[in-house]
Amino acid sequence: MAVFTPVEEADAEPFIRRYGLGLVALTPIAEGVENTNYRLDTDRGRFVLTLFEGRTDATALPFCLGLTAHAADRGLPCARALVAADGEAIGALNGRPAAILEWLPGAWKRGPTLAHQHAAGALLARLHLAAVDFPLTRDNPVGPAARRALFDRCLTRAEAADRALLDRMAPWVTGPCADPGAALPRGPIHADYFPDNLLFDGDAPSGLIDFYFGCTDAFAYDLAIALSAWGFDADGLPLPGDLAAFRSGYESVRPLAPAEAVALPALGAIAAVRFTLTRLHDRLFHDPTRLVTPKDPAPFLRRLDWWTEQALAA
Repeated sequence: MAVFTPVEEADAEPFIRRYGLGLVALTPIAEGVENTNYRLDTDRGRFVLTLFEGRTDATALPFCLGLTAHAADRGLPCARALVAADGEAIGALNGRPAAILEWLPGAWKRGPTLAHQHAAGALLARLHLAAVDFPLTRDNPVGPAARRALFDRCLTRAEAADRALLDRMAPWVTGPCADPGAALPRGPIHADYFPDNLLFDGDAPSGLIDFYFGCTDAFAYDLAIALSAWGFDADGLPLPGDLAAFRSGYESVRPLAPAEAVALPALGAIAAVRFTLTRLHDRLFHDPTRLVTPKDPAPFLRRLDWWTEQALAA
């Protein structure tokens, strides 16, 4: 369930009027785990109304919404935020920062084919090329310092089994391998390129969404995140054909530099640590008033094991 802040039509009407819209219908969107989303049907068509919850840093929204608009201006299937009569894209609704974004067609692929994997990889590379001249920057909100803080906080509550998870992650959090992408080519990245953030209309990508972890970091790290998201099964076991198809699609548009290729397994390990840590933290510190069930960290820990083996073999 992705409606943390309820919005009634009476609440929405004055808000959307600032954007020159007339309300026809307001429908909760159940998918997603970070922000509140509604399908907004208006006299000018369909849009998405998003209320940004506490985990989304409101000061980062100009970067996140600006990056998606920048990518859209360069022909990528990304949603622009509407601008209100006062010239601002971000307003406030029911005590939350809020914005209205273009509605993108399609649905995400729960069982992507190798062709879908290739297309997804190519689109990520197009995003990296398109974003090179985006003028804003944002530190990675889940970068090395944040990962160390999550790690240390988890230690305060973890018991035997969870401490074993933390022990396996420790070399990638507290050791010299904590930031293997520091010297690699970098720029704006999506940083959450999971299958449910890429819509397809038929077999063609039609909507790249949810840029709210977007930041400035190594392009190869973004690829490692995406490979970790697209190239493994639900239990965290690698799918070699999927991994190869996604990477092939990426490199058909933006070939990796030699240093990026060498660093990719270590970056994959960091990506696996990031999602293992955040999921473990969410489970250990779960707020029972939230309607989202914490995700199991174990499948990403299995990814860490695989990436670590690749790094050792490199």
